[in-house]
Amino acid sequence: MVFTDKIESKLFQLNDLLKRIEFWRRLGDKIVFTNGCFDIVHQGHAHLLASCSEMGERLIIGLNSDSSVKRLKGKDRPVNDEQSRAVVLAAMQFTDAIIIFEEDTPEALIHAIKPDILVKGGDWKPDEIVGSAFVKSYGGLVKTVPYLKGFSTTGIIQRSKG
Repeated sequence: MVFTDKIESKLFQLNDLLKRIEFWRRLGDKIVFTNGCFDIVHQGHAHLLASCSEMGERLIIGLNSDSSVKRLKGKDRPVNDEQSRAVVLAAMQFTDAIIIFEEDTPEALIHAIKPDILVKGGDWKPDEIVGSAFVKSYGGLVKTVPYLKGFSTTGIIQRSKG
């Protein structure tokens, strides 16, 4: 399926993303990284991503693959396939890059990207965030964004079932 160049230009494989990050760093841009399943994008996700984008110049989103979501969330997930989820995230104005990862955690991806700032929602304690020790080891920051209660994909699915 073909999308606009603006959306497609935000969807990356690792080698190309690393080259782009190198370019952004030469410009002096701070790299912010967050990750998740983003199965049904909702207001809580928009709040997280908008907040992340305000912490630096470039926002990279690590997106769990379909197989990863299924392992983490169960046999009925994801609701939306990885390509659809990636396109929706890429369509957001504050997103600079999307990369899909197959593992259950983004640990290897975080090691490859070496973000200046690693961010998760406020339902995570900073020391429990995957990759936090590594990011702190080179002087990077680990931050959380306040969690918006009442907004969750699981809640949306449960309400849709009546």
